[in-house]
Amino acid sequence: MTATASSALALTASWPVDNVAAAVVRGGDIIATVGDIDRSFAIASLTKPVAAWAMLVAIEEGSIALDTPLGQPGCTLRHLMAHAGGYPFQGHEAIAAPERTRTYSNGGIEIAADGIAAATGLAFTTYLSEAVLDPLAMTTSTLDGSPAHGLTSTVSDFAAFVSEVMSPRLVSPGTRDEANRVHYPTLSGIVPGVGRYTRCPWGLGFEIRGDKSPHWTGAHNAPATFGHFGGAGTMFWIDPVADLGLVAFTDRRFDLWADEALTVWPQLSDAVIDEFAGAAPRELAAR
Repeated sequence: MTATASSALALTASWPVDNVAAAVVRGGDIIATVGDIDRSFAIASLTKPVAAWAMLVAIEEGSIALDTPLGQPGCTLRHLMAHAGGYPFQGHEAIAAPERTRTYSNGGIEIAADGIAAATGLAFTTYLSEAVLDPLAMTTSTLDGSPAHGLTSTVSDFAAFVSEVMSPRLVSPGTRDEANRVHYPTLSGIVPGVGRYTRCPWGLGFEIRGDKSPHWTGAHNAPATFGHFGGAGTMFWIDPVADLGLVAFTDRRFDLWADEALTVWPQLSDAVIDEFAGAAPRELAAR
């Protein structure tokens, strides 16, 4: 399908960044783009969902299980993928018992990736390529460093990943649904740079919007919307009610324009929902 021009994506022209590229995905196709979707960007924590997908492949292959113990006593792969393992933002030394709080953790994802490497006998970088990047023809995406934040990619490549999550081929639909449901729903926690929430829903590698307010997705996004944003000034979401995905990459670090990003990202999200899905998602989400 040929991508069309989009009044929603045109909003990115006013963003205070040097370079931006974005795409809207529906039905496995990119239906609208702006900017150079083949330009490489550091995508920071958008690495986590891609790494999580490789972990799900390993689970389906039988190399490991969600409830395999990893890390501190009582901690499992499931805890680590859902940021419930008790590990800090950085580092591999636990700061709390598992399942006490939603502590967003690069270290926890790194421990999970080490567990996949031990279970498969392959370096995680190699396993990620063989399990996800190569099958999805993400030929310009490379992991250099941490499986929590070390991926470089393009909007074109990442849109292929979004399409995979929306209509999975590498894992079963049931495994996809397991990844996108809330695990440990009573946990409170912080979305770094956004806010603290009494309920901080998270799936397996994906943040879930839920009733978080404020949030970096739009007011028109359904509560079931899931995705991630990255410290490199990158974001993506999938709204299963609207049957839409949005990817937007920039080359300006989030902390250098956080206040603006948390204004323009929701504006863009709402405009995409309105342009490509109309009012139906809002009405369904309110029921």
